[in-house]
Amino acid sequence: MAEALHDPNVLPDDLPVPQDDGAARHLAGMKLPDMPLPATDGAEVNLSRLKGRTVVYVYPRTGRPGQALPTGWDAIPGARGCTPQSCGFRDHSAEMKRLGVAALFGLSTQVTAYQREVAERLHLPFWILSDADLKLTRAMRLPTFAVDGMTLIRRMAWVIDDGVLTKVFYPVFPPDRSAQEVVALLQASR
Repeated sequence: MAEALHDPNVLPDDLPVPQDDGAARHLAGMKLPDMPLPATDGAEVNLSRLKGRTVVYVYPRTGRPGQALPTGWDAIPGARGCTPQSCGFRDHSAEMKRLGVAALFGLSTQVTAYQREVAERLHLPFWILSDADLKLTRAMRLPTFAVDGMTLIRRMAWVIDDGVLTKVFYPVFPPDRSAQEVVALLQASR
């Protein structure tokens, strides 16, 4: 965690753009594994069993104001921007519900206690799911990267219909417009 202290709400102008490496191509049409994940409210959520339309935004990790970034964070394509992405989904959550989304979640490999602080600080009106043990990540063969001893999921957004991944946004850039891209798809599919 060698980089300078930062404000996770602000994206630098010179972030590298992630390229589509094909690592998420196999996900579209996939039935989600029958696997419960811990949520920030203390419950467990099994995405494979949810009825109707679910949206999940997947992100590497959120930072905290005044804390150092992981080593080389701003140079890793697609790493920076988890807080702006979360805030975008927060700001568009009511609109997504109006467009037929029954459930909205964030998902990362961070532990639930860390995610709970983030959800409270950012006033998120939805739960964040934890895959800290990487079971879902491995079962779905999600694209990951490693930094400072952490295995992190690459940024994505999913539209899930009755437990099946019907749309995968990958790569996601810029992260602060991820929710708007999902809203545009939901509007077009009405």
